[in-house]
Amino acid sequence: MGLFSRAEFYTTVNHIKDLPLHGGREVAFVGRSNAGKSSAINTLANHVRLAYTSKTPGRTQHLNYFALGENNYIVDLPGYGYAKVPPEAKRHWEALLSTYLQKREELSGLVVIMDVRHPLTELDEAMLDWFAPTGKPLHVLLTKADKLSRQQAMATLFKVRAYLAEHFPQCSVQLFSSLKKTGVEEAEAVIAGWLNAGSGDAAGAEDAADGDVTPV
Repeated sequence: MGLFSRAEFYTTVNHIKDLPLHGGREVAFVGRSNAGKSSAINTLANHVRLAYTSKTPGRTQHLNYFALGENNYIVDLPGYGYAKVPPEAKRHWEALLSTYLQKREELSGLVVIMDVRHPLTELDEAMLDWFAPTGKPLHVLLTKADKLSRQQAMATLFKVRAYLAEHFPQCSVQLFSSLKKTGVEEAEAVIAGWLNAGSGDAAGAEDAADGDVTPV
């Protein structure tokens, strides 16, 4: 049974004051709109519609919590970079994300979703720059790896890995495909390391994220 095998919807949060006081540990998923974030969560959980997937970018508008058991949770965050989001809603999301990502003590690490065909966009780098000062680990899933040849995907992986090693040493990276269900075990290993280390043990969580991640 994998880490995500018992995942089930827990709660939805639209205001910081409503964040659950569960006393456990959380791992958050974030990414540019339409990068495959919800599909990645569904694939990890082996569940077709655990997280809502849509062809309409910007569909996720709240912090959606999913319980993993043993007081562990994953949090699906609103996507960023979708220009058609109303300005008022965008300001609300930014305030919500800012406070959550930078101040949430229960947060053990952040998984950043990037389309392997368009990695490290300006907004992706801004997210990494923004979160890095927390000292908590980051892990990048280069999704939709099936859209490229293996040679192209591996070349992109090596380039992104080299860049992250230089600029964000607490950030690990791997290839991932929701369609072919590849990269699931590698992602689970990283996330399990963070959760087992505990939200208060940043050093242990960073060691888990810095471990070798077998590319697909």
